[in-house]
Formats: sequence, C-alpha cells, structure tokens
Amino acid sequence: MTSPALARVEKGQLCTGCGLCAAIAANVEMRMVAPGYLRPQATGPVTPDEDRAIAAACPALVVDEGDRPRPPIDDAIWGPSYFTGTGFSTDAALRHQASSGGVLSGLLVHALASGLVDFVVQTGADPYLPTANLTHATANRDEVFAAAGSRYAPSAPLAQLEEWLARPGRFAFVGKPCDVTALRARARHDPRIDAKVPLMLAFFCAGIPSSAGTGRILKRLGVEPQDLAGFRYRGDGWPGFATATRHDGTAERMSYADSWGDILSKEVQFRCKICPDAIGNVADIACADAWYGDERGYPSFEEQDGRSLVIARTPVGAALLKEAVAAGRIEKAPLDIREIDKMQPAQARRKRQILSRLAAMAVAGRPVPRYRGLQLWAAAAQDKPLAQAKSFAGLLRRLMQGRA
Repeated sequence: MTSPALARVEKGQLCTGCGLCAAIAANVEMRMVAPGYLRPQATGPVTPDEDRAIAAACPALVVDEGDRPRPPIDDAIWGPSYFTGTGFSTDAALRHQASSGGVLSGLLVHALASGLVDFVVQTGADPYLPTANLTHATANRDEVFAAAGSRYAPSAPLAQLEEWLARPGRFAFVGKPCDVTALRARARHDPRIDAKVPLMLAFFCAGIPSSAGTGRILKRLGVEPQDLAGFRYRGDGWPGFATATRHDGTAERMSYADSWGDILSKEVQFRCKICPDAIGNVADIACADAWYGDERGYPSFEEQDGRSLVIARTPVGAALLKEAVAAGRIEKAPLDIREIDKMQPAQARRKRQILSRLAAMAVAGRPVPRYRGLQLWAAAAQDKPLAQAKSFAGLLRRLMQGRA
C-alpha cells in the first residue's frame, strides 16, 4: 500500500528531511530532490504498521511535547531550563574549530572519556562531496574535532537508526531539533532507544537550506564544483567564514553575514518556516551562538573567540554539564533567560508567529501539523497584533501564489 502519512507530508511540503521514515519502513529511502532537499521516496509498499509508526513520530506531522517533565523554568519562547548560560570549550583548538565556542563538542568528548557513551552519532562533511553531509559514528576527541562546525546542508541522520541501534554499546545523538524530536517520539514505541541512547544533544536551527544555495555560494566565490577539495560553512573562528578549498590548495571565502544572510537563509525549506521548536526543547542540552550585540542592539558577526549559549533542558543534561565543568573541559557562566531575546531575535520572532502561520496554512487548505505542549498561545500573546496580521497575510499570499 501507499503511505497516507507520507502522502500528507508531501501534500503539505512538511518534510524536515530527518530520515526517520526510512528507518521505520523497509521500502522507503531518502533521496535528493530539486532544488536540493532530502525527501522520502517509496520504492515499494509501506505496511499499515509502518505507516502508523511513521504517523506517530514524524516531526512533519506531529510535535508533541505534552508529556515532557516541566522544570522550574519553562519559558514560552526559550523552553525548559535547568541551567541557562554561556560557555566555551577549554580545548582552545576545539573552540576555534567549532562554530560557536565548542560546548557541544566539548560535552561529547567528556561523554566519551567518562564512559557515559561508547560512540557519538553526528553529522559532518561528506569526504566525497565536500558541500554535502554524512552522518557517521565518532569515538574519540580527534574524530569529534573533525566533525565540529555547522553544516548548512540537508542531512537525514535518522535514516541509519537501525544501524546505530544494532551497533554494540551506547551512543550520544547530536542533531537538529526536529531530529531529536523525532527520536524522542520514536522512543515512546521502541524501548531500545532509551536503553541505547542516554544522551541527546541539539543546536538551535535557523532552517535547512537547499544544496542549490551552496551552489550559489560557490558560483559567487568563483569556484567550480569539480575543483572543490573541501568546504566549510562556518567555524575555524567565530562566526567563521564559508570557505571553499580547491585541490591545488588555494581557497576562497565569504563572510557569515554574506553566506547565510544573503544566500542560504533565502533557500530554507518550507517546514522550517513553521517550526514550533527550532531550539531543541526535548534535547538534554541545546546550544547556540551566544552573539554579542552591536551598538544598535543587533547580533554582531565580527570575528572573535567563540561563545556558546548553553541550555540544560533535562536533569541528565544538567548533570553532564556539571561534570564537564568539574573535569575542566567546559567553562560556563549563568545568563538571564531574557538575554537570549537579544542574542537570537529571529528565533524569538518565529516562535511568536507560529500560530499565525498555521492559521494561514489552514485557510489555504494545506495540511497542518499537530503541535502540542509548546506554549504557542503564550508565545503568540507576546507579539503585537499588527505583526501577527502581517505574518498571517504574508504567508497566505505566498501560499496562494505558490511561492511558499
């Protein structure tokens, strides 16, 4: 049979590209489709049981955080927190290699060294296609180091979930918020996940650009794809540069403001524009750029030593952070949660306007995902009515014109 769940995802352009459906259904695989997004493709029948499993966990269809524990701080915009602060890896090379201070990488190194996990499932550059991503297992500091840094390209880290679960030992999972959401949802029906994955980490996500966006960066840099030996989207400093390295060793680079702000941000897939949790609410720890403000109060992208925003969202995450600090791998300082409004204004605006965008989808006749336990009404109440009206009208117009 065909999959009603996947048909609904396709009709609404709701796919996040996480790959969970490919792990659940034997006849589903992830393929790149124009203009450069990973999408599920059925190669044969999907059984009713597989379809029900997809419908229960696919983040394109449902994001249900109603059953998660509620810590003392559970902010309508920034979510649950047992600790909110800034920090950086004390490994200077790792801090420089990473995109924003290296706290996630430092925590992974500590989790491996302490024996909490035996390996880490994380995404890095594909050695055969440097602009693309490859999810693989890392098992030591040097391998974590090699995978450090943001990768603004499609990835489907859950497509290989069965492979990771079958591998001996326990592992940490690092992914986009939607990846972690999908893994948590799947764990409700697959007890192997809680037994095998004691740690789930996420990073704030501004959306997944198409691979065509990366092509536009290469074109502007004047680098031919066949000449490309390596490609970094960020890192090697904070925020770092988009850097294309040729086989002859020469390199071209572009600032983060230009690569993300002028190109990649305009290539983000539709589902990311209605994401109710781009900040990793159900991860044990979520990290982001702890941008400093410029003289106008906007985040500054001047090059400097990296600094991570760190939110421990579960007791497991708070304990790991405490242990990593005690071991000397991480330095941290507390931060008032309202300071994040200044560091991540685009994330705050998106959360406040999710309900207006969902309303536009409903009016346009699009399938609407089911979101629960995300305090969307409380977030919307923080926005001005005029801003909500513009958000609704803008998306409705694009949907009706076929431009969403």
